[in-house]
Amino acid sequence: MSTYRHYIVDQAEFAHAPGKVVCVGRNYADHVKELGNAIPTSPLLFIKPATAMVAMAEPLLLPSGFGACHHELEMALLIGRPLTKAAPEECRAAIAGVGLALDLTLRELQDELKEKGHPWERAKAFDGACPLADFVPFDQNLDFARLTLRLTRNGGVQQQGNCSDMLFSVENLLSEISHSFSLMPGDVVLTGTPAGVGPLHSGDKLLAELDDFLRIETVVL
Repeated sequence: MSTYRHYIVDQAEFAHAPGKVVCVGRNYADHVKELGNAIPTSPLLFIKPATAMVAMAEPLLLPSGFGACHHELEMALLIGRPLTKAAPEECRAAIAGVGLALDLTLRELQDELKEKGHPWERAKAFDGACPLADFVPFDQNLDFARLTLRLTRNGGVQQQGNCSDMLFSVENLLSEISHSFSLMPGDVVLTGTPAGVGPLHSGDKLLAELDDFLRIETVVL
């Protein structure tokens, strides 16, 4: 059983237990192109359970026997209020924190599942598949378009993107998600990954950054 809990930077443990993680696939055009996928006309959604959440600052333990495990750095949103069938302009008020996540992906297994027309959960929702940083308290005046996320691996920049490049904005994403299933306090939404995804290896040293808000170092076991 996972012992992960959400934390807000410079504050106490978040009041609500971790819920589900709602992930948005193919939300950066450059990443869509690097994997040879079609540009979506609506958000592509999938879910990771609470057992996928672990602290990013702790050493990362990758599954064995399933082929390559890829890193996908993403901006993460911590939900603090319920959202059900919400309009885009109602959604910012439900964000409690902004952070970073790694959407760990068993790429070879995912490709096999896609070929068979099967869901992705075996490749995306395994235990430890969602390392999360602590969350920065959300400022309602924050301009997401100014935020840059960056992943450095072994001293070299592996992924870098700006939230202005997202195909679907934060507000529209949250609204769209809330019309499919309710978002509850303790849930986390991942907003997509920029280009540069690739396999992780034992001993890799990672540095994840979100503009000047967050800087997290970790290592792959």
